[in-house]
Amino acid sequence: IPVVGGMFVKDADPALLDQLQERGALFRVESVIHSYPHCWRCASPLIYMARDSWFAATSGFRDRMLATNREISWHPPELGERRFGDWLANNVDWALSRDRFWGTPLPVWVCDSDPSHLEWIGSIAELEEKVGDLGENFDPHRPYTDELSWECGECGGAMRRHLSVLDVWFDSGAMPYAQWHWPYKNDEALRDHFPADFICEAVDQTRGWFYSLVAIATMLDMGPPFRNAIVSEMILDAEGQKMSKSQGNVVNPWDAISESGIDPLRWYLITVSNPWITKRYDPVAVRETSRKFFDTVMNTYRFFALYGNVEEWAPGDGDPGPSDRTVLDRWLLSRLHRTVEVVGRELDGYQLTPAYRAVAEFVNEDLSNWFVRRSRPRFWGNTDPRDARAAFRTLWDALLVVARLTAPVTPFFADWLHRSLTGGDSAHLAPFPSPDPDILDRELEREMATVRTLVSLGRAAREEVRIRVRQPLRRLHVVLPGSHAPSPELLAVLKDELNVKEVVFLESTHEIVRLVARPNFRALGPRFQKKSESAAQAIRELDDEALRAFHSGEAISIKVDGEHVGLESDWLDVIESAAGDLVVKSDDGHAVALDPTLDPELRTEGMARELVNRIQRLRKDAGLDITDRICIGIEGPAEVHEAVSRFEELIARETLALEVSGGPEDPAREYEAVLEDEIDGSPVRVALSRAG
Repeated sequence: IPVVGGMFVKDADPALLDQLQERGALFRVESVIHSYPHCWRCASPLIYMARDSWFAATSGFRDRMLATNREISWHPPELGERRFGDWLANNVDWALSRDRFWGTPLPVWVCDSDPSHLEWIGSIAELEEKVGDLGENFDPHRPYTDELSWECGECGGAMRRHLSVLDVWFDSGAMPYAQWHWPYKNDEALRDHFPADFICEAVDQTRGWFYSLVAIATMLDMGPPFRNAIVSEMILDAEGQKMSKSQGNVVNPWDAISESGIDPLRWYLITVSNPWITKRYDPVAVRETSRKFFDTVMNTYRFFALYGNVEEWAPGDGDPGPSDRTVLDRWLLSRLHRTVEVVGRELDGYQLTPAYRAVAEFVNEDLSNWFVRRSRPRFWGNTDPRDARAAFRTLWDALLVVARLTAPVTPFFADWLHRSLTGGDSAHLAPFPSPDPDILDRELEREMATVRTLVSLGRAAREEVRIRVRQPLRRLHVVLPGSHAPSPELLAVLKDELNVKEVVFLESTHEIVRLVARPNFRALGPRFQKKSESAAQAIRELDDEALRAFHSGEAISIKVDGEHVGLESDWLDVIESAAGDLVVKSDDGHAVALDPTLDPELRTEGMARELVNRIQRLRKDAGLDITDRICIGIEGPAEVHEAVSRFEELIARETLALEVSGGPEDPAREYEAVLEDEIDGSPVRVALSRAG
């Protein structure tokens, strides 16, 4: 290992060594046998050598640093309590000096005659007192400071700066003060900005920036340098492996941004898990997250813009106030401000992931899947212009607030959405939303949540008997955990969503569910032996009333070969079975029983609604605009013409038809587009053309 000018040179060029030797600059060349560890990054062999260092006596501040740490809110808390707290509890003196060509110089000058003569220089002004004016372009870094020297005041020797530079983490820890050039000026400005509200860095800064900030602030007796710390964990590859150049699994950030977009990438990293949880970078998961949120918001905005332009709507003072809008509008606004409340509370607690998961849930479940879907007929062709304005204003309000809520984490997309809604105003210049207590309506939210639960159960019941929602049914029986039924407005929503004519509320499930006993032969065998089958038959014959009494704790007996025996709980399993033809579904105290019986009247209306579906499909395939009025011809067997005859007005209203005709004639002869299909076994031929 050649030693040149006090430095080890590994794998040096032989020609270079010859030149150095000719110049007398080569100290020696030899082989050194030693044991060595390996670099954790590149696996190269390392050599450890003892070196002289300068230290800051931080061990004397251990208790004060621990007290400072207790005033900081760490996210996650266990990092501050354990990892960082343990590091401080075992704190040793801070090795400040490093051997580098360039850097912040260790500001100590040492006498070349007596090394015990030291002078620490605390500022440029102090240095100029020693060496004279340094000029405006003076560079205070090494190596330029190495040229400055003066006579030792004690012995007359030369004071020369020690060649070490400061640990770069000292620079980082001094940042809060250095940015204000404190303590030489800006004392008030520093006090106004100190401590920082929060800092955010990766977990590997526990012994780096986090420590240097706390150590310097404690030594300066400044208290905590930051109030909160968000500690991010590592991002792994899609297989859960740590990214490493040597492993070849590092993802180039620019490639990821080009593939997914910067805002979707941000949204994924924020919402997939808390920052302090190790997470995988998975392009497929990024795309899925993007689809669920950004595509939903975009589709909602396109819907709003499409119909808003058709109706020439713009927000104004003529829009109904929140209290004057429909129950669906009032509910959405309450859910919107509830989301604002949740986001504000979570962000105040530095809980980013729960905050923006709440936004995603609102957009997907409340705004798109419920409000927009339920309100579609209100946005175009609405015969009540005031209701139409209320619908547009509610949707506009919701999208505007979503843009402002998401501006901190999706700055480009949120700003585009906000400018599109407002005519050019930036989301980043708008106030962050705050909840309006006058709009929040907890009772309305509770009632709507009940309705949505019942709708979910009702749809599950329909799926079980394979009856589409377009097919109306006669009756739905409902049991609620409490006795409070939804308001008439929300009851209408429930009936429309499940397409039932009547909703009947029951006090208990006794009327829709009967109990059935199943014998447990594993328990009956040892007890009754040869009489087990007789006991089992007696258990099977127990009626609903007896089983309910047994379930409530009453003593029930069965008769086995003429002998009355007290029934024991392990002799049977009690199961619930729907009464009659009802289809029963339940969840968390909510229960619905759907009557799937179809009569001719219901079948006819169901046929009409299926025809509407086929006509709308044909409109889309024919490339018609949403405003185009049409003429319709429908051909099919008697049940089809019965549906057209009885529900002509419904078909015309839903499809924007000025004329609906049905008969044995071939509609293809006079119409532009034709669709042939089958509805519940009946062949149907639908044709349409633009009216006029």
